[in-house]
Amino acid sequence: MHVAIDATSWENERGFGRFTRSLVAALALRDSGIRYTLLFDRAPERPVPANVDVVVAGAQQTMSEASSGKGARGGADMLTLGRAARRIDSDVFFFPAVYSFYPVLSRVPKVVCFHDTIPERFPDLIFPSRLNFRLWQAKIWLAKTMARRIMTVSNASAGDLTDILGIRPDRIDLTTEGAEDTFSPIIDKTRLAAIRDQFGIAPKDRVLTYIGGFNRHKNVLRLIEAMPAIVAACPEARLVIVGRTTGNRFWDNIDELKAGASRDARLSDRITFAGEIPDADMAGLLNCSAALVFPSLWEGFGLPALEAMSCGTPVLSSDRGSLPEIVGPGGLYYDPLSTEDLAARTVELLGDDALHKRLSDAALAQSRTFTWDKGAAMAEASFRKAAKT
Repeated sequence: MHVAIDATSWENERGFGRFTRSLVAALALRDSGIRYTLLFDRAPERPVPANVDVVVAGAQQTMSEASSGKGARGGADMLTLGRAARRIDSDVFFFPAVYSFYPVLSRVPKVVCFHDTIPERFPDLIFPSRLNFRLWQAKIWLAKTMARRIMTVSNASAGDLTDILGIRPDRIDLTTEGAEDTFSPIIDKTRLAAIRDQFGIAPKDRVLTYIGGFNRHKNVLRLIEAMPAIVAACPEARLVIVGRTTGNRFWDNIDELKAGASRDARLSDRITFAGEIPDADMAGLLNCSAALVFPSLWEGFGLPALEAMSCGTPVLSSDRGSLPEIVGPGGLYYDPLSTEDLAARTVELLGDDALHKRLSDAALAQSRTFTWDKGAAMAEASFRKAAKT
């Protein structure tokens, strides 16, 4: 069996780029009798598994540029990619993220992964104009019409695909995600001290970490607005915000977030924007954190939560979307629309060492139920269904 995979999101730093790279790596390791070909818009800069074939279409615009929230892939590039896809003699064509979907006008069965329905739930928070939303709706209609199987990453998202997009449950296949080996507990005290020095974390600081994007639905502003109450109850609390603040980004409110962080003098040394950092540094920071804070209004999976739990770090989690399914017993939950509830749960966790230890142990155990190999096996099952039906 030969599966071609759209790899135009390969260089993307966000969740679906990470998903594509990690899932492909896991698929390439499996002895399943499936051969893989990756289709890139431009020559990849990141490493590619040695046992997969590579095709470069030569598009003018990268997927990251095209999906910035204000952009859209041009018609010429879609034709270029579609033609390149048709020239690959595959049994199935797989899009790991609907965000990068383009029409492939052939009879080859398509499998498209819809990670969430966040754009449909919160169009005003995602798109800078009504036109951008209409273009998105057209792409989604094409994707769900042309796909033989629809893949998604959580039971919560599967339900949303049926309820919001009208996709029949019998067309939907589940896969899952995992955390890279980098994300694991660090017990070496010397190494932990070096990590704290790297991020300027004082010995008494209780670090709260946010990792992710800055789209408005990520709800980071509400987290910043909760910090005065958190610091008042727990003066050693400190928030470190990790994520891209420059370059190609989705439509976000990073300037508003920075203004919010500087508005209250009490927060001047209590909130740090760390920017984009390598995975090794991210894992180190999570190991030095009392909790990952995940205030999102909705998620399809929530990979940063899993990465934190893999380090033994509890999650202060929104109670919406897939997060209760992924975090399970590894965190405390709050209403993401309530600054007061967010602050109260944070203070509760920081003030109770026994609770923190219990959640840390539960988080580590919960994280072990998710692996990329498991996700790859589920994806293979979807490919085989597509090829047979």
